[in-house]
Amino acid sequence: VQLVESGGESVQAGGSLTLSCAASGLPASTQYMAWFRQAPGKGREGVVGIYPGTGTTYYADSVKDRFTISRDNAKRTVYLQMNSLKPEDIAMYYCAAKGPGGAYLESHVYSYWGQGTQVTVS
Repeated sequence: VQLVESGGESVQAGGSLTLSCAASGLPASTQYMAWFRQAPGKGREGVVGIYPGTGTTYYADSVKDRFTISRDNAKRTVYLQMNSLKPEDIAMYYCAAKGPGGAYLESHVYSYWGQGTQVTVS
């Protein structure tokens, strides 16, 4: 099983960035995907979750109207479009996958994790 994030970089406040998460080897039942982030000295925070089968999404209030999750089922890739970036968005961003059950943004219900990609806003 592999979840490989990419796209993190340093951007100016107000700028945009798109992260990608390419999944491979996931069990067929593991279809729920999500983005989490962890800022220095803070706990892991759920950003947005998606069920690719239907496109159902769930966003954290802190990113609603600024971030958009999407997926390309053929490529088994999930994207996170981030607009109007703020210094408080600085974090390591992780992609995660889980099976049915549990809330979209509860990190403990996710079984598979990527290595993370760093987003910096200056």
